[in-house]
Amino acid sequence: MTATIDEAVRVGVYRFPTPEPEADGTLRWEATTAVTVEIDAGGQTGLGWTYSGGATAAIVREVLAPVLAGRSPFDIGDCRIRMQRACRNLGTAAVVAHALSAVDIALWDLKARLLDVPLSRLFGAVRPATPVYGSGGFTTLTDDELGEQIDGWLSAGCRDVKIKIGEDRGERTDRDLERVSFANGLLGDRAHLMVDANGAYSTALARRVGTELDRHGVIWFEEPVTSDDPSGLALLRAALRCDVTAGEYVYRHYDAAALIGSVDCLQLDVTRCGGYSGFVECAALAAAHGLDISAHCAPALHAPIVSSFAHLRHVEWFIDHSRLEPLLADGVPEVRDGALAAGRGAGHGMRLAGSAGKYSVEGAGHR
Repeated sequence: MTATIDEAVRVGVYRFPTPEPEADGTLRWEATTAVTVEIDAGGQTGLGWTYSGGATAAIVREVLAPVLAGRSPFDIGDCRIRMQRACRNLGTAAVVAHALSAVDIALWDLKARLLDVPLSRLFGAVRPATPVYGSGGFTTLTDDELGEQIDGWLSAGCRDVKIKIGEDRGERTDRDLERVSFANGLLGDRAHLMVDANGAYSTALARRVGTELDRHGVIWFEEPVTSDDPSGLALLRAALRCDVTAGEYVYRHYDAAALIGSVDCLQLDVTRCGGYSGFVECAALAAAHGLDISAHCAPALHAPIVSSFAHLRHVEWFIDHSRLEPLLADGVPEVRDGALAAGRGAGHGMRLAGSAGKYSVEGAGHR
């Protein structure tokens, strides 16, 4: 089969307001921005996206798209190397990594559509569906609102749920532990509690909080300190019974390598770590060190690939993304009985939805 990538790579920016202002331990926000990439070849279109900002769209249009024109959509490895080289002076982390990830996802979707096979079949599978855990529990929620989220996750069959702690950059640990106790009371023996501090604590404070989390039976302590501090994570891993985890800011396999030995479970995000190609690389690195992995956020995009790894625990069913994905794309796979299966049809099975138009950012531009 012969096909080459069309010169016109289409890029969109969409802003989805949250129902109310939200916050975790270190950030507040009122909307989530998705940057989409559509790539054409051989009469088919591949779709990818990332959660980022307008700068990511500019990188795709101005730096990455010119590299792809005329190349084979089947040679994703070649496209990837050329795009990385084109970004040498920009670096390949942060917003550049977001751009590279969205394009890589679109290329894999395009390749599978040209072959007329589901992406999940192209990657291969070890299970028909992958467990999800409910995620949200923002520090801005009232107890009633938190209870409503937890009830929804339990009704959907989740056996694990995660809430945010580290309120006000770790200045309100009493309230953090009160919320942990409250959530545990709602869960009972129906599900396990996980927490995410988003790097809000110092190492010393995280150790003290972690000791209390162990007493409450919490099983997962995500980013107790910044993921830029592998030695701090390693210290906490050695001191605490609950799993210490990080990895959502892994942009390349070098970042993943830096966390080996510091975490009990490595988190990976296809919208940041280099798309499906980067996810496979980092997952292999973790497997080589006997380390479990977990998929961070973006459940619809993770659905085609997560069933390929025996050492993958679960997918984060993040409430902001689960709200907006059906508005952004048609064909979003649904969670059933606490698990997520890949969508049907060729590629990842999703197309840009007509409903996305109302969320398009004015002046973002399309090409």
